[in-house]
Amino acid sequence: MDAPHSTAPSPMSMTGSNQTKVRDHNERLVLHLIRKNGTLTKAEATRAIQLSPNAVSMIFKSLEKDNLLLRGDPLRGRIGQPSVPLRLNPDARYYIGLKIGRRSFELVVVDFCGAVRAHRARAHAYPTPVSVRAFIKAEMPALLRSAGVKRSQISGSGIAMPTGLWLWVDEFDASAQDMQAWRNFDAQADLPDVLPGPILVENDATAACRAEWTFGKLADRPDSIYFFVGTFIGGGIVLNGSVFTGCHGNAGGFGPIRVPDQPGGNRLIDHASLMALNRMLDASGQHVDPTMFPEGDWNTLEPVLTRWISRASLSLAHAIISTAAVIDFAHVVIDGPFPETVRTRLCKEVDRQLDNLDLQGIFRPEILCGSFGGTARALGAAAKHISVRYMIENPLAPLG
Repeated sequence: MDAPHSTAPSPMSMTGSNQTKVRDHNERLVLHLIRKNGTLTKAEATRAIQLSPNAVSMIFKSLEKDNLLLRGDPLRGRIGQPSVPLRLNPDARYYIGLKIGRRSFELVVVDFCGAVRAHRARAHAYPTPVSVRAFIKAEMPALLRSAGVKRSQISGSGIAMPTGLWLWVDEFDASAQDMQAWRNFDAQADLPDVLPGPILVENDATAACRAEWTFGKLADRPDSIYFFVGTFIGGGIVLNGSVFTGCHGNAGGFGPIRVPDQPGGNRLIDHASLMALNRMLDASGQHVDPTMFPEGDWNTLEPVLTRWISRASLSLAHAIISTAAVIDFAHVVIDGPFPETVRTRLCKEVDRQLDNLDLQGIFRPEILCGSFGGTARALGAAAKHISVRYMIENPLAPLG
C-alpha cells in the first residue's frame, strides 16, 4: 500500500498572539519557522502566524538586535518595497554536546544552525562516571581551540546517555560494580565544573531523534518514528512536529519490543543492534568490533554483514508494523553509527521486508535514511538547548 498523503497542516501555518506577555513565545515561533523553512520575510511571517505587520516587525527587530538573524539580499521585481529574507545566524550561539555511550564518548561543539564545529571521541570497554569526567577534562581545551570559540561563548551543554545505564550489564562485557556507580550519578549536579553553561540531559536515542527533527530530515515530517541502531537499539517519536519524550523521558525505547522468533531471541534488540552483529562476527571467527570504526570499510565484515542486515531488517519491519498499529505515522527514519553505504542497504532491505509482510489495517510508512550517523546523539544533546529555548513544542496545534 502506498503511503497516504499527509493531511497535516503546513508548518508555514501557525498562529501567534499579539499579547505582550507572550512576546518570547512569538519570537520562538518566528525562529522555529525560519529554522524549518530556511528563510522568512516579514510578509511571509505576517501571513503564516497571523500577527499584525507592526508586531512582526518588532519581533524581527528584536531578533536582529540579539544577533540571532542575518539579512539576505532584497527580493526585487515585485510590486511595492523589496522583501528582505532573513535567516538564522550560525554564530549566534554555540553549544557543547556530550554523548555517553556504552562503547565510546563523544564531545562536539555545535553552532546555532547545527553545524559541528569540532569533534572529539574516545572508545572504551564500558563507561564509568570517573572515565567520562576524565575524558571531558582531557579533551575540552583542544575541542574549543579547534572550534575557534572560548568557553565563555558556550551557551549551554547537553548530555545524551542511555536511560538506566547500570541496567543490561549482562548484555555486554562490563563490571557490574563499576556500572552501579551510574545509579547515583546526577550529570547536572556532578559535571558543572567541567561542562560550561547550564546542563540538559536526555536519553541518547531520543537525542539522536531530536538532532534529526531539529537539523535533519524530520524537520518537515511531523508524524514519524526514528530508530537508532547502535550497540543497543533505541529511538524516538515525533508527533505533531515535536519530539514526544513520554512520562519517563524514554518514549521510543524500542529495544524490548517483541518480534517473531529468530535464533537469538524474540526482542528487537536481539537482532537489530550492533551487539547482535558482534555476536554473529564472533561466531564466524571474525573477532572484530565494528563500533570501533563506524566510518570505516565494513565490506571486510562480509558475508556476516549481509546476513545481519537481512536479520535486522526483518525484525525492524515487524517492529514498524507493531508501532504503526498504535501510532499513526507517515515516515520511519533509520540511522546508526555505521557507514552511509550500510545505512542505505539497511533502509532498502527494511523497505523490501515490509512489502512481504501483512499490512492489512496499516498505512505503509515511507522509509528514510538518517542524516547524521554516529554523531547524531552528541548533536542531539546540543540540539536540546535550541529546541527548549528557540523552538515551539507542538507547533502545529492552535496557539492561544
